[in-house]
Amino acid sequence: MAKSSLSKYQVIFLHIAFWAFMLALPFLVQPQNPEPPRNIIRHIPATPKVSIMVLFSIFTLLNIPFFYLNSNLLVPKILKKKGIGWYLFSLVCTIAAVFFFNAIVRTVFFHARNIPRTGFTFQLLFFLAISTSYRIVSDSLEDEKSKKEQENERLKSELSFLRSQISPHFIFNVLNSIVSLSRRKPERVEPVVVKLSDLMRYMLYESDDAMVTLEREAQYLKAYIELQQLRFGDDIAINFCINNSDTHQTIEPMLLIPFVENSFKHGVGMIINPTIDIALTTEKNSLTFEVRNKVNKQFQESKDQASGIGLNNVKRRLELLYPDNHQLIISDGDEYYTIKLVIIRKDE
Repeated sequence: MAKSSLSKYQVIFLHIAFWAFMLALPFLVQPQNPEPPRNIIRHIPATPKVSIMVLFSIFTLLNIPFFYLNSNLLVPKILKKKGIGWYLFSLVCTIAAVFFFNAIVRTVFFHARNIPRTGFTFQLLFFLAISTSYRIVSDSLEDEKSKKEQENERLKSELSFLRSQISPHFIFNVLNSIVSLSRRKPERVEPVVVKLSDLMRYMLYESDDAMVTLEREAQYLKAYIELQQLRFGDDIAINFCINNSDTHQTIEPMLLIPFVENSFKHGVGMIINPTIDIALTTEKNSLTFEVRNKVNKQFQESKDQASGIGLNNVKRRLELLYPDNHQLIISDGDEYYTIKLVIIRKDE
């Protein structure tokens, strides 16, 4: 009967099934050739004999309104909002009214005043416990669902914010590169700008989806690497290898590009024979992405305020998207700086 996992119609069906079972219960468990209690027969001389099973079902019918009055009004509206005192007072008044109505039913329909009340009292207490428990558990599940929805919305907002940071950070780095290129090799500026426009088209119009195919993301990485090749020409050795055996895998848009950006930012200046190796490998339910670039430990780079934004950003996104099924290994050696990301798709 939990609202968090069932539709409205499923809940209604379960309620109907529950009450049908409770009404049929005395007939399901009755002994063979049941003997109605003598005291009941004695007090109903003018009516047909009424078995204890029929009385049980009638008492159940009388308790149905009490069940929903307690679960839908007394517990949520009085107990939770006005406190236990008001709830107990309201409950006592309600139980008194139920007993009064029960007495009327016994008198009018059975023409008897002294039908034992023990069974009805037991049923009333039973349904009181069931209805109170049902409402508390139902509200608890609803609260838990609401908290999860709020948490999911918060995480979505954070992911959206983190993704929005990638574009300006990326453009900032590329514009700096174009400015530098215009001074050293102005003839290469135009093709770089054309390639940049293709990349921006992907960032603006194709990366709004929650997930994109790994093949499409690999094309984006390839376009970015081609842009850098236009920029640096033969001054740098770039090796890009793709082994995409599982073409149906999806990935968060622009999740891998910060690692590649970082390799070009820190693996080119003041380095003899700069080399960047990039490898993307997919297997069934897994992805491995490795980026390696040469470093010069003797040269200390001057860091600006934007330095490190990309890597910190992608680390946080990985924590949100793949909290328990990713591994990020960063190795800062004397000659090479290496980043290795492994993602295991547990849901597939």
